[in-house]
Amino acid sequence: QVQLVESGGGLVQAGGSLRLSCAASGRIVSSYALGWFRQAPGKERELVAGISWSGASTYYRDSVKGRFTISRDNAKNTVYLDMNSLKPEDTAVYSCSAGGDPWGPYDYWGQGTQVTVSS
Repeated sequence: QVQLVESGGGLVQAGGSLRLSCAASGRIVSSYALGWFRQAPGKERELVAGISWSGASTYYRDSVKGRFTISRDNAKNTVYLDMNSLKPEDTAVYSCSAGGDPWGPYDYWGQGTQVTVSS
């Protein structure tokens, strides 16, 4: 089992920035790819970004490329999502996840943290 706890969400104006953090614990966390999903009201959950266990490979969905950056610190068992130039359409509950590859599949999810971008 892998436990994931997110932090760093909040309310920000369009064009602003936020950093999400996710503390992971459990079985050999450093061997898992880590990722961030989001789910907006009335929409399906979607993979936003993922990073391999070594950090060498990353995945980003097209709508966040050039604005979001995923990184990880295996010494701290933590994954980060730096979000810049935020848009109202980025508003969602963001959840941390652990799985096999940066692009999926993912097997474990945290509870999520709300990100709200006002226009």
